[in-house]
Amino acid sequence: MSGPVSWLLDLLFPPKCVFCGKVLSGGERGFCARCQKELPWLTGEAAEQTGEFFSLCASPLAYRDQVRDSIRRYKFKGRQGYHKTYGRLVAQCVHDHLAGRYDLITWVPLSDKRKKERGYDQAFLLSSAAALELDDVAVETLRKGRNTQAQSGLDDDAARRANVLGVYEAVDPERISGHRILLVDDICTTGATLAECARVLREAGAEKVVCVTAALTREKEKVHKAAKE
Repeated sequence: MSGPVSWLLDLLFPPKCVFCGKVLSGGERGFCARCQKELPWLTGEAAEQTGEFFSLCASPLAYRDQVRDSIRRYKFKGRQGYHKTYGRLVAQCVHDHLAGRYDLITWVPLSDKRKKERGYDQAFLLSSAAALELDDVAVETLRKGRNTQAQSGLDDDAARRANVLGVYEAVDPERISGHRILLVDDICTTGATLAECARVLREAGAEKVVCVTAALTREKEKVHKAAKE
C-alpha cells in the first residue's frame, strides 16, 4: 500500500519497533536504531547448527530478552503484522548462510485446530514474507495431522522428539521429489520439530533439507550485539 492511504494510516497508527514498541523515526523500518545496536544478533558459526535429517539451520537472532518477548507477541498476541520484519531478517539470513542451497521454500505448519484458535499460521506468514524478499514463493508441502502439546512446555530432547513423531505428512510428494528444500519456522530450540519435518520431506523424495528460523534458543551460542547491516 502506498500513496495518501498509506500516509494517513501511518499518521493514525504510526509504525512501532517490533521489539521495544518505540514509534519509528523516518528511515527506520521494522525496528528502531537502538534495537538494531542492542539485539542479540547471531553471526558466523554461532548462527548455524546441524541436525538430524537436515544439513544446516541458520538463525539471525538469539531467542532471549526483547526477541523472545517480540516473538511471543507475534505467535500468541495477534501481532501477525510482525511477519514482514521477521521475513526481512530471515531472508537476509538465507542470503548470508544458505544461498544456492535450496530450490523450494516451505514452512512448518500448525495443526488445523491450533491455526483456528490462533487465527493464523505464523510460520506460513514468515515463510511467505521471506520468500517475497527472496523473489520467490513459499509452497505448501506438509500438513500437521493432529494437534500436539506445545514444544515449549517440554524440557528434554527425547520428549520433544516423541511429541512430534509421526504428526506431519507430505502434501504432494511429486512436488517435493528431487528438490532441495528450505524449511522455515519461527524458533529452533532442540531442532526436534525441524528434524521430524525434514525426515518426512526426505522420505517423500527431497534431495536435501536446509532450515532457517527467526531465532535460536540455545544458550551456549555466542551472541554478537553489533548493528546488522
